[in-house]
Amino acid sequence: MMENILVIDDEEELRTTLVEVLVREGLAVQEAANADQALTMLKSAPFHLILLDMVMPGTDGMSAIPLIRKQAPRTRIIVMTAFASVQNAVHALQQGADDYIVKPFKIEALMLAVRRNLQKARFLDGEAVELDGVFHGLANAMRRQILLVLDRQGQSRFMDLVRLLEVEDHTKVNFHLKVLREAGFIEHGKDKTYALTAAGHRAASCLSFISGSLTP
Repeated sequence: MMENILVIDDEEELRTTLVEVLVREGLAVQEAANADQALTMLKSAPFHLILLDMVMPGTDGMSAIPLIRKQAPRTRIIVMTAFASVQNAVHALQQGADDYIVKPFKIEALMLAVRRNLQKARFLDGEAVELDGVFHGLANAMRRQILLVLDRQGQSRFMDLVRLLEVEDHTKVNFHLKVLREAGFIEHGKDKTYALTAAGHRAASCLSFISGSLTP
């Protein structure tokens, strides 16, 4: 499922640039020039993530956060601010924002924040993967490694997968592939390649999120 993002910023040039960047990343994006327009849009369309400018005419970003949160309690909110201060950041988070990024920012920093928050949204929503299946799939180190390798590679033949895993015992790899197939995380195509299913991608996303959360 393509994830939907709403960009709220009164600066048309920046708003257009953000939309173009996000669309190139394969995301579905809509835009609003102010908070009031965005609140109207939220009544008819769900969004996974909102990029919210803090300084806008009319309802400003800080005031808009609780209004957005009331209409869309599960939507992630990243505030964009040119006023970088601990006090502003803390206030925004207290109002209900999930993250913030300081203007001017590099596209790489923006996409890092976007991916991080979309990943958290998928994990917290439990988008799909039953917990028993996730725990079973992640319970073994090699199965975790297989999921991550296939998530990076897209698809792989058995011997290529063995090489990437740097494992000498092929039977172990075959066993764990079988477990992951039975759990619905991977599929074995007619071309003899292994690839993640939609559930497998979500499990890999959960694993990456957990690993990232544990990294100091």
